[in-house]
This record gives sequence, structure tokens and C-alpha cells, in this order.
Amino acid sequence: MTRTPRPADGALRLDDVSVRLGDHEALRGVTLEMEAGEFVVVTGPNGAGKSTLLEVAAGVRSPTRGRRSATGPIAFVPQRAAVPPGLPLTARDVVTVGTWRRLGAFRRRDRRARAAVAAAMERTAVSTLQRLPFATLSGGQQQRVLLAQGLAGEADVLLVDEPTTALDAASVRRIRAVLREEADRGAVVLCVTHDATLIADADREVALRDGMRLSASR
Repeated sequence: MTRTPRPADGALRLDDVSVRLGDHEALRGVTLEMEAGEFVVVTGPNGAGKSTLLEVAAGVRSPTRGRRSATGPIAFVPQRAAVPPGLPLTARDVVTVGTWRRLGAFRRRDRRARAAVAAAMERTAVSTLQRLPFATLSGGQQQRVLLAQGLAGEADVLLVDEPTTALDAASVRRIRAVLREEADRGAVVLCVTHDATLIADADREVALRDGMRLSASR
């Protein structure tokens, strides 16, 4: 039987956030408020500040000005892995890291952690890859493993950067369903994307250009 993820109750707020990277202002006066159960996509051309916005939301980059606040555990799923190529980690090892914040690194063999990892890998269709070295997987497979890592922690806030870029149509459909399921269980889901199908699925679209928020739909 597939394990049911715990209910979530997250919130996320960026208040007049600006970020300066050297001489470049990557974000300028961006305000965004999200409540539990919301699925919001961030769109815009390359260089618009989308990934910087996600980094601020995740707490891995501090704003130059403004405030960021969040409630509940956060999972940040980058577009590319931060796993050193020479590190002998299997796909399952990478997913297991996602449980450490909630259950602790020394409880990674705990029954709850094993169940959460198995469920996350099943949801992203990477169970058959679990024993393979992560570094040998294709770009699309690595993306799905990284999303499974984000899901395994059952976070209240899920931040995802371009999750469908290297995926085939069937995998895109699966990821769309997973992101909606996360919002339905009460998580805040914030996703940077150019994918028209994900944009159509979202509750709101926030458009960025040159580091500024231009509009929000719905």
C-alpha cells in the first residue's frame, strides 16, 4: 500500500525583496504572499530573477533589502544536482537526504524514513533506479530523483526550479500530478517554469522581468 504523506500547513511571504549580485540588481522590490495549499508558478525570460527568487524563498540567499518569512519545513528542488560527480551515492541515497531535516541524519534507516523514501520514489517513478549510481543517470532521471528527495521530507513549503525541462511527455504528466497533490495536502508549492501545462495547472502565475514582478494572474 502506498504511504499517504502527512498533511501540510505552510506559508511563505516575501515583502519588498531586492537582491543585488555585484553591480546587478537580480530582484527589485518583489512582494509575494502564499498560503497553505497554493500552487504558484513563476515565469519570465532567462535572467529575469526567477531562480534568485526561489533561493531567497528557500533561505539559501539573503535579500539585500526586504524580508522573507516562512512557516514549516522547506524543501528546495534545484534544476541541477549539487552532488559531486565522484561521490558514490545511489539514487536512493540522494532521496534519503530529503528526510534528514525532519527525522534527523542518524535516523535515516528509521522505518518512517524508509517508508517516506519509498513513497517519494514511487510517486516520481524512480523506484527501479534506486540502486544505480546517481551520477550515471540521465538528466531527466536525475530531475525526478531530486524531486523525490524534496517529496521525501514531506515539507510544508515545496520550491521547485524547472522540474520538467528534460522530461518526456509521460514524466511531465506525472510531475504535474505530483505538484498538484502536494498543494492538495496543504503544502505551499512555488515552481519556476516555462512549461505551458504547469502554468495552466497553477492557481496563480507570477511574471518577472528584469528582477521586477510584472503581474499575477488568477
